[in-house]
Amino acid sequence: MSKSVTRYFSRSAFLLFATGVLVSSGCSSAKPPMPAAVVVSEGYTRALKQYNKNDFQEAALVLESLLFTSRATALEDDVLYLLAQTYFHSGQYLLAAEMYARLQQQMPTSPYARASQFMIAKSYEKLSPPVGLDQQPTRKAIENFALYMDLYPMADSSKIASDVETYRELLKINPKNDLYKQRLETATAHFSRVDSLRYSEKAISSLREKLAKHVLMVAHEYVKLGKLKAAGIFFDELIERFSDTSYLKQGIEGKINVLVKRKKWFDASQTLEQYLKRYPEKMREMQGIKKNIAQNLKI
Repeated sequence: MSKSVTRYFSRSAFLLFATGVLVSSGCSSAKPPMPAAVVVSEGYTRALKQYNKNDFQEAALVLESLLFTSRATALEDDVLYLLAQTYFHSGQYLLAAEMYARLQQQMPTSPYARASQFMIAKSYEKLSPPVGLDQQPTRKAIENFALYMDLYPMADSSKIASDVETYRELLKINPKNDLYKQRLETATAHFSRVDSLRYSEKAISSLREKLAKHVLMVAHEYVKLGKLKAAGIFFDELIERFSDTSYLKQGIEGKINVLVKRKKWFDASQTLEQYLKRYPEKMREMQGIKKNIAQNLKI
């Protein structure tokens, strides 16, 4: 009996020792988790390589996995901006606009803030639909281009261009001068901003033309439906809000025709008078309408 007991305790002691060794070896082989900054840095580098290969889908997958980890790290804004860029270049413009805006909200003082505002506007410009559809994205594009121009106004473009040329020439003479390199880099960056402001200005003008055309189309649709009062409201909107576009003349002509059809002779006379002051070359063409209005005013 004592031998059995001795054997039992000996085997138990051996099993406990073996288990302890296994647990100990397992614990010693486990790697400590990498710091968040390292995870983000490695992930960002991997995503950037994919982005530069135009593999935007793979880059986005990596960056999306870093969104939480990158918070409060040195690369937080880099991750957000590159992810927004991957969305933009893969045609996911609404996601891109949201990510650029998120960057601005989370890190308003980021070096990417200026570019993000410009790219929000460009994203909505890309989302602008055909003229016959709802134009809310077009309006948002105009708003964001205008905001970009307000926040980052135009510098003296001629001086910036001169600075770029000057430092390029100086570097030809002294190519190792670090101060010249730094100032050329700064001047070039300023010049690219001038280009983005010029782009914004042209985009706003083009998008306003599109909105004016949309309003004119809606007005004509109401005329076809016989809803002349509603048509008049849209012709007025075109005249009041889009007087800087090429559709102004058609808007005033449409308003005159609607007022005549509604027998609003006094209003028609006033509108025609304003029209002919603006477009005197149309005097002969509008003689028939002018005569018709004058005759009905006498009645």
